Amino acid sequence: GSGVRIPLLPQKIKAALSGFFFMPFTYILFSQTLDRFYIGSTELPPEERLKRHLTNHSGFTAKAKDWTIVYLEEFQTIKEAQGREAQFKKWKSKPMIEKLIGERSK
Repeated sequence: GSGVRIPLLPQKIKAALSGFFFMPFTYILFSQTLDRFYIGSTELPPEERLKRHLTNHSGFTAKAKDWTIVYLEEFQTIKEAQGREAQFKKWKSKPMIEKLIGERSK
C-alpha cells in the first residue's frame, strides 16, 4: 500500500457524534409465536436493532414477526457485550434465561 490510511466514514461520524450513540449492549428477544428466545449484542439503539429483526431478512429471527425486547444489559465496549452474549448462549438453557429475566424485572 501507499501508507496512506483513509479512515472509514462511519467511524468518523461516530467519533464526531459520540454523545448521540448508545452504549453497546447485550439483548434478549422473545417470540410468543415460537416460544423462543434470541440473544444478540449490538451498538445500535435498542429500537433500531429490534426493527431490523422484524423486517424482511433471512436468519433465525425471520421465522416470526412478534419479537419483543425482554432484556437489555449495557457495556462500555462491544467486546464486553459480545462476551456476555457468548455467556448466555453457552447456557443453552431456557430456564436460566427466564430466571435472569425474572430477576431483572424485580
